[in-house]
Amino acid sequence: MSLAHIDTARSAQAARLERHAAPTPAAPRIRAVPEGTQARGFVFYVGIDEATAAAAGTSLSRIVEALKALTGTIAPTAETHAAVALAPAGAGGRDVDVVRLALQDPTALARHRTLADDPDRALGGVVVDISRKRVILDGETAALTYKEFELLQYLVLREGRTIERAELIAKLWNASDEEDAPNERTIDVHVRRLRAKLGRYEDIVRTVRGVGYRFDRHADVSIRQSSTPSPDVF
Repeated sequence: MSLAHIDTARSAQAARLERHAAPTPAAPRIRAVPEGTQARGFVFYVGIDEATAAAAGTSLSRIVEALKALTGTIAPTAETHAAVALAPAGAGGRDVDVVRLALQDPTALARHRTLADDPDRALGGVVVDISRKRVILDGETAALTYKEFELLQYLVLREGRTIERAELIAKLWNASDEEDAPNERTIDVHVRRLRAKLGRYEDIVRTVRGVGYRFDRHADVSIRQSSTPSPDVF
């Protein structure tokens, strides 16, 4: 079994060109359907976590039920099946990419295998490789110190939460450290050095004035964990 793709962009363009020539637009053309095969259904990936859904006044289960109801209205005899993609807490990355990988999308799997076979090859942006304790910027490994990586990792794994300087000191430094006893100024210095090494991606570490720092989900950042997300059925 394999997947094909519906070429909606091309069909829309064709419809605009033929608007005055045909009373009804042509149906979207399905690409990559080999001879001797037939389309038996489709996959529609939706990338959204429970917190984002709740902020929009809904939930994943309500979205699923709405899509099922719409399908039942358009095509009453169609069979449907929905699954939710699970990922380790704090894994980060784009929701839709997590869903595609968890549900075994061929393109997502191919990209995942490429990165796994050649972990030094990145497709651009920032890769925070937690499993190997390193950061890759546009394909090049950043020269972060151990403490700089620990600082970035601590923020990344607490995505969306503002971390106070006092918490960073308590969690990332201890009495056995050779450095002088850290203070809030120490954190600011480390963050400034970290940002300098992140270059044009320095904004992924945000300053919350008067409080501390945070990492928010970012399209240019992917998080590489040692485990692979797993799907579950609604």
